[in-house]
Amino acid sequence: MSTLAYTDARDLGHYIAGQRVAASGERRQPVFNPATGAVARQLQLGTVEDVQAAVAAAQAAFPAWADTPPLRRARVMFKFLELLHAHRDTLAAMITAEHGKVFSDAQGEVARGIDVVEFACGIPQLLKGDYTEQVSNGIDNWTLRQPLGVVAGITPFNFPFMVPMWMAPVALACGNTFILKPSERDPSPSLLVAELLKEAGLPDGVFNVVQGDKTVVDALLHHPDVKALSFVGSTPIAQYIYQTGASQGKRVQALGGAKNHMVVMPDADIDQAVDALIGAAYGSAGERCMAISVAVLVGEAADRLMPKLAERARSLVIRNGMDPAAEMGPVVTREARERIENYIALGVAEGAELVVDGRGHQVAGHEGGFFTGGTLFDRVTPGMRIYREEIFGPVLACVRVPDFATAVDLVNAHEFGNGVACFTSDGNVAREFARRIQVGMVGINVPIPVPMAWHGFGGWKKSLFGDMHAYGEEGVRFYTKQKSVMQRWPASMAKGAEFMMPTHR
Repeated sequence: MSTLAYTDARDLGHYIAGQRVAASGERRQPVFNPATGAVARQLQLGTVEDVQAAVAAAQAAFPAWADTPPLRRARVMFKFLELLHAHRDTLAAMITAEHGKVFSDAQGEVARGIDVVEFACGIPQLLKGDYTEQVSNGIDNWTLRQPLGVVAGITPFNFPFMVPMWMAPVALACGNTFILKPSERDPSPSLLVAELLKEAGLPDGVFNVVQGDKTVVDALLHHPDVKALSFVGSTPIAQYIYQTGASQGKRVQALGGAKNHMVVMPDADIDQAVDALIGAAYGSAGERCMAISVAVLVGEAADRLMPKLAERARSLVIRNGMDPAAEMGPVVTREARERIENYIALGVAEGAELVVDGRGHQVAGHEGGFFTGGTLFDRVTPGMRIYREEIFGPVLACVRVPDFATAVDLVNAHEFGNGVACFTSDGNVAREFARRIQVGMVGINVPIPVPMAWHGFGGWKKSLFGDMHAYGEEGVRFYTKQKSVMQRWPASMAKGAEFMMPTHR
């Protein structure tokens, strides 16, 4: 496929009942190219009526799709997988054009999304229940998992393809129908996904896309026929989604914010640690929920690591994401850049040592783009807002601690518990870190420990609201309900009424 930048200038609307449709209202919002700052296309924002139309289409399609044998649903996923491979560079170019991340990073996002589709292709095995013969005289007992009905996903701007793939393939393979509300910042991949699913043989109405903002979100939260909702985004919105959806009787999975730490022990390979921090802090301009935003430098590791880390941060290659030499592209919007640079000013005011200042970065030929450079702080303390709050940009805060125990206590005290890493050459330190740390996803000499498709993604504390992680077997459980069946036949039934609690006999 071509790796040229995505240049489709059409206005973007919804995808309902197997076709692209215009929004019923008049509200529009610009979609920018972050590298140039120019408006690339207009997005038609949805209304309550648009949500109602999508739910009606999904509700109408549900009975037949739920009754489709899992093997046939898996065959649709296999065909979808084939089409995704054929269009992977087109999807990556769309992501770079609307989000700004470098093309190679966008390709990686597509690859990780495809992983979950591959997992969903195994749905016949994943939906198998348990069977016990003769639980009592003449009685057998078994369990099965059945779909919920119409389910929805609300996804963030930072992974416009991968995060929808955390949700939709598993939900669809389980027999549900799905409504996607993608980010209004980078909506184009959602429409290509819808068209590829139809080409793969998915019946009309089984997968729908409604573009929009809070109006659409609230309409999904309050619609009685939406049975479950999955969300990825900031913690305040995750709390709102979870509380509102749960109050409406929905099953809700809401993944929130993060402040991911990387602990560097004195015995770590310093060059490897620097490489890991540069990639994990500044990759995708720090706009990842698994980005490392705090380096916890233990003992003498600080003085050995900081000069090399500063040198690499200053030399980051920041360009248009389609430039093959680019290591970092722009952030997603002008407002995001302003928020990030305001945090940098706050860090200075709080007394942190500003080692590398990324504010005001310009890229030749792209002066209107939403660029900011990599920023590095040293001697950050836990009381500072730049330590406590999620910045979601290319800002790395370094905290110095005297020993391993202090590092563990520091990480465990933070309100977020999404991801964490420890770089060390000591096996016992690694073991103790993995056991004692109060974080949902842990890397040992792995800076961004995003679980593979069959393991499931999710943090602890204020990084996750709900009981189940995304994708993997947890995802199958989220998108299904268990039914237990007990059966016996007349020949084995005793005469007369039984008034005691049934027991094993």
